[in-house]
Formats: sequence, structure tokens, C-alpha cells
Amino acid sequence: MDTSMTTANSKPGAPSPSFNGKRVVSWIIGLPPAYYVLAILIAVAPAVSATLINPNYWFAILKQSAPLGIAVLAQSLVMRVRSIDLSVSGVFAFAIYLASSGLLNSYPPFVTVAMPIVVGLLVGVINGALVAYVRASAVISTLSVSAILIGIVQYMSAGRAPGSTPTWLRVLTSGNVHGLSYSVIIWIATSVLVAVAFRFLIVGRYFRAVGDNPRAAETTGIPLARTIFVSHVTAGVLTGIAALVQVSALAVGTIKPGFDTFMNALAATILGGVTFGVDRGGVAGPFVAVVAFSFLFAMLTVFGIQEPGKLIVQGLIIALAAIIYGTRAGRI
Repeated sequence: MDTSMTTANSKPGAPSPSFNGKRVVSWIIGLPPAYYVLAILIAVAPAVSATLINPNYWFAILKQSAPLGIAVLAQSLVMRVRSIDLSVSGVFAFAIYLASSGLLNSYPPFVTVAMPIVVGLLVGVINGALVAYVRASAVISTLSVSAILIGIVQYMSAGRAPGSTPTWLRVLTSGNVHGLSYSVIIWIATSVLVAVAFRFLIVGRYFRAVGDNPRAAETTGIPLARTIFVSHVTAGVLTGIAALVQVSALAVGTIKPGFDTFMNALAATILGGVTFGVDRGGVAGPFVAVVAFSFLFAMLTVFGIQEPGKLIVQGLIIALAAIIYGTRAGRI
């Protein structure tokens, strides 16, 4: 009887504990570097400052991260189809100037709200047309569009900083639900929408196929140019939403283009597991990467490290991510 029970309990298909353990270890190793970075930062935070583990401080970090987080979401879309978008700085600069210069004061409030999104949409259409249909270099064309927008801002402002942003618009950042800023809720909502679209809509299959192999995808009937165009247009709209959130976070406008914006967006996207044609991080990976970057910069500020030092650390992290991806590729 004992023998039969032993035989019944040891079914050939039953997974062993060691097998499950290997799967867990394999899953952990396969996580994007952003998870490792955030875990290390959280582990050492109590030894650095008690403020860094205060829940209210984390809410502040998330609020500060929202514009970059949505911009990273946009960048991850185009990188999934082996493209890139460097026009985010131009969209931010243009939207901030229009919102804070007083040019829209005579219009209804919804015009100010819609303006960054419309600008992002138009920029996305231009970028998509140049990259997908004209076959222009994504780096050169999107960087050129950004330079044109920044040039227009410099010309219109004559080098002088604009005024303040509308007080009523700042509610996006200052307003909250149980401590969670409206801007963070917008960030989470857009991330969920993109994740659901990739999971259940055919566009997700198109993006993955183009990222895996553009020529093979086109051969199987997937509209290659249209997919790349849609990725840029969608990224443009998301960049416009990110610019709107950034405007709401500012009390006073600025004409500084913020070249670090697209650098941070690119770095967080790569750290989150999304590279050219490779999507290991999904939507969660870039989200975690943005939080990790913001937490890292907050920690460096506690140590008194200025902007040059932060750039060096950021570069080292990106290099580490590249090494990790290269090592994994070598094992495949």
C-alpha cells in the first residue's frame, strides 16, 4: 500500500521543488537591470538617510518622476520597432513656452490643456512620415525636429524667460488622491493602457514582429511602414501628455531646452529592458527604471553630488546595462 501511494504521488509530470527553484532563479536573472538597481538603492537607503524611506518622500519622488515616466513610455514604443525619438526636448520646450508666455491667456482653458498634446501629435506625425515613408534616419530627423522647435522658442522669446504657468493647471501636480498626485495617476493610467493594448490588440503583435525582424514581418504581410508610423504618432501624443504634466509642475516658465530630458528618457528605457527591437521589460521595466533613476538622483543629492557627478553615475549605469545585455546575448 505504501509502495502504491509512493508511486501515485511521484507522477512523471509533477514538477519537483528543484525545478521550480531553477525557474525562479532563471526569472530573476532575466529581469531588466532596473530591478537590480532599485533593489540595491532600497537596501542601502536606510543607511544613507531616514528621509529616503519615508512614504511621503516616495510619493514626492513619484510625483517628480511623472513627466519623465510618460516620456520614457513614449520612447519605449518607438524603440520596440527599432526606431528612436529625440524630439522630446523640443516638444517640452515649445509646450512650456506657449503655456507660460501668456499667448494662450485669451483662449478657454481647454486650449492650454490640449496644446501640448496637439503639438506632440503633430511632431509625431512629422517624425513618423520622415522615418517610415521617406526612410530618413530616425536620429537625424527627430533631432532636427527638436532643434527647429527649440529654435522657434528662442526666436519668439528673444532669449527672455517667459512668465508663470497658469495656477489652475498646477492642480495636475499639486492635487492628489490619498497622497498620490494626479500626475502620477495619469502616468500609471497611460502605462496600463499601453500594456493592455500590447497584450490584447493586434498592434502589439505587429510591434513585436517588427522588432524581432522587420523584413520577415513585412514578408508575412505586416504593414511595416504603417506600424513604424503609428509608433511615432503614439509616442508623439504620449510626449505631449508628458509635456502637459511637466508644465503643471512648473511655477515659472523656462526657455531652456532640457537636453537631459531625452538622455534620461533613453537611459531609463534601456535600463528598463527595452532596446532596439528587444522588449524584455514590457511596460513595467521602464516604469521601474524611472523610479530607480529618480531615487538614485535623490540619494546623490543627499551626498552633495552635483550635476556632473550625476551624469557620470548615469553613464556608468547605462554602460552596466549594455554589458549585461551583451553577456546575455552571448549565452543565447
